[in-house]
Amino acid sequence: MLNYVLDSAHVSGGWLALAAVGIAVLAYFLGCFNGAVVVSRYILRDDVRNHGSGNAGLTNFYRTFGGPLTLVVILSDAVKAVVAVLFAMWIAGSISPELITLSKYWAGLFCLLGHMFPVTFQFRGGKGILSGGTIALMMDWRVALVVWGGFLILAIATRYVSLGSCWAGLSFPFVTWFVYQDELIAVLAVIIGGLILWKHRGNMVRIVQGTESKFALHKKKEAEAEAPDPSEEIGETVEEQDEPETSADQEPAEEEHADQVEEENSEQEEESSTQEESAEEVSDDQEEKKLQEGEA
Repeated sequence: MLNYVLDSAHVSGGWLALAAVGIAVLAYFLGCFNGAVVVSRYILRDDVRNHGSGNAGLTNFYRTFGGPLTLVVILSDAVKAVVAVLFAMWIAGSISPELITLSKYWAGLFCLLGHMFPVTFQFRGGKGILSGGTIALMMDWRVALVVWGGFLILAIATRYVSLGSCWAGLSFPFVTWFVYQDELIAVLAVIIGGLILWKHRGNMVRIVQGTESKFALHKKKEAEAEAPDPSEEIGETVEEQDEPETSADQEPAEEEHADQVEEENSEQEEESSTQEESAEEVSDDQEEKKLQEGEA
């Protein structure tokens, strides 16, 4: 296999090894530029790996922070893969056009390694779906069609992004072999697909157990929408304070007081009526006496 590569390149093994090492080093350090970690740590001042699943990837960044900075993460992870592959194509094209396809897979592999295991961030990186999808686009439209088509169908139908990612890792080596029929390229494709599946092993277990999180809109926005308005709470509190408080003990006391007032009023009315009756009786007696005296 190595002799086939050397014969195709028409260069010495030393120059070919130097070119391969140069491509691998540049691609790896480009991959180490993890958009989710860089944006969260140096712009938002909060490491995305301390939240959610702990993964330094696009999905966890969106679930944790959301907002327009998600586009920055997408661009950074996609652009680094494009630059790595284009650099490899330029180096390989200057050596031999027949090495261009092999160089794309070679650069894609080390770019993914840098993204998944970045030396700049304690080897705690992402799972390589966005960068891997960009690499698939750079390989061949047929490879991209199978990888991206299956990913989008599964992710949209089930809302499991990880399930679509597993399809991408599993289908990548098969479609590569179907398109190129090259053993060395197929080996690199198997390693790339195997890395993606390995990084998603926990997701596969959770999917089987039914505990995997489904993709949804940004949770912080939903929580803010459900949270009550502080001004409304303050208004309700003020209204409650303005209203006089009446306890259960005060109500019977007020009723007893009203009953006592009614009884006193009725007693006063009875006394006044009694006094009027006695006054009328006295006046009647006086009139009778006057009549008797007149007759006498």
